[in-house]
Amino acid sequence: MTTDANGDGAEHSSTDPELATDGGEASMVEYGIEDKPPLLQSILLGTQHWLTMVGSTIAIPLVLAGLLGFDAGQTAQLVGTFFVVSGVATLAQTTIGNKYPIVQGGTFSMLGPAIAIIGVLGGADGGASSTVMMRELQGAIIVAGGAEVLIGYLGLFGRLKRYIGPLVIAVVISLIGLALISVPQITSASQNWYLVGLTLGLIVLFSQYIDHYSRVFKLFPVLLGLGSAYLIALALSLAGVVDIVSLSGVADAPAIRAITPFQWGTPLFTGSFAVGMGAGMLASAIESFGDYHSVARMAGEGAPNKQRINHGLGMEGLGNAFAGIMGTGNGSTSYTENVGAIGITGVASRYVVQIGAIVMILVGYIGYFGAFVTTIPNAIVGGLFLAMFAQIVGVGISQLQHVDMNQNRNVFVLGFGLFAGLSIPQYVSNVQSAEASFEAGLSNVPVLGQVLGIPEVATTISIILGTEIAVGGIAAFILDNTIPGSHEERGLTAWEKITEDEDAFDPFHEQFFPGGEPANEDIANDD
Repeated sequence: MTTDANGDGAEHSSTDPELATDGGEASMVEYGIEDKPPLLQSILLGTQHWLTMVGSTIAIPLVLAGLLGFDAGQTAQLVGTFFVVSGVATLAQTTIGNKYPIVQGGTFSMLGPAIAIIGVLGGADGGASSTVMMRELQGAIIVAGGAEVLIGYLGLFGRLKRYIGPLVIAVVISLIGLALISVPQITSASQNWYLVGLTLGLIVLFSQYIDHYSRVFKLFPVLLGLGSAYLIALALSLAGVVDIVSLSGVADAPAIRAITPFQWGTPLFTGSFAVGMGAGMLASAIESFGDYHSVARMAGEGAPNKQRINHGLGMEGLGNAFAGIMGTGNGSTSYTENVGAIGITGVASRYVVQIGAIVMILVGYIGYFGAFVTTIPNAIVGGLFLAMFAQIVGVGISQLQHVDMNQNRNVFVLGFGLFAGLSIPQYVSNVQSAEASFEAGLSNVPVLGQVLGIPEVATTISIILGTEIAVGGIAAFILDNTIPGSHEERGLTAWEKITEDEDAFDPFHEQFFPGGEPANEDIANDD
């Protein structure tokens, strides 16, 4: 352990030579998890972290608002609610959860179930009212969040950790990035590729080519890239050359936006909706499991132990419940974009992410800021996504350094996990977009049709099979644990060496109740 170079006395492991060789590339880390940069620098770095997830934080509520039939005021309220929930959940996770520098926010894994629920209720085309639909979503999310709390704090995922080696994690992390390959900010036919290319070029320039010329370039490549591209787009728009950025919505926004619990009404609870949302939560939990390993790798730390994983997922469950109470119509999970930003900037400071969380909360309540963020063109967000998602895929592949890739079984597990994870969800999507009913197809399965055709069961299966990370991760998990292979060939021996010690994570409650974990946690962590 070393002392923080900034003189605050905080201990961190980002420059531990053992971690540099076994746990991750410490040379990539500018600020380790325990480091605290100066306040002004932390505000800028935290804002940069927040900007990386703006695309998703805006995209998800905009999709929901359209399906719910929200007007402009309600849509702005929903976007602000996402910011507030994201900030609060991030503070909770970094302080009393897994304590990783990882941002929490809305999840695409739970957007699918939300869209399905809205469809059942009739949507904005003459079905239930927009607030009734939102209340149904709130109830489903609260139940799913409660289930994740139990999964986390009872240690269910942590107990599986010994069966999940670097080969499985490589598939899961890679699919986190690859699954987002078709996001509209990148693939839209009407995309402005001049602006995409400008943003991407600037980020790559600052982070990869000239980062050694100035520490500013190394620390702020995203902020510099996005800011420069935005200013150029704004200048061209004001000059009348192009029509890309409009600031009219900023002037019309309220100074303060009131965001309160149950602002859409009391949640409604429907069993089938809760089951469907629960399936989305499971997919989100699998993604978070991969994110924890990814952020540890980028921060130059050892792989997370089962106790840290359990507390992280338990806190995400509480974040989901909080999202349901506040009324986002969506859950809360670890943000892949934030993980990618750590890889690009080398800033893995928990303190920085907490400062960014405070920025998110302020943005949610201050109407002008939220309105300003919505003026960022999709093309700029697309350029950012190209850089970050590519970084995540690379981190996933880097896990293979622990695996003997000269063994055919490992090559097959990797290839099948990736291919199945990309192809099967595409098939499910094609079925759901066609006139054929996925539920009807399952009901025709011999022998099991009566069970598989039950709406709740069919919805659960469709959500799991429609999620790249779930399909690829499950496939790789089954194959890696059933195809014969030694621990050394599978990378489990090396994996065990780089996993942090069991006492490396101190649960928050032990500050008040020293002497060990509660009884259920002891049982859950018993090998």
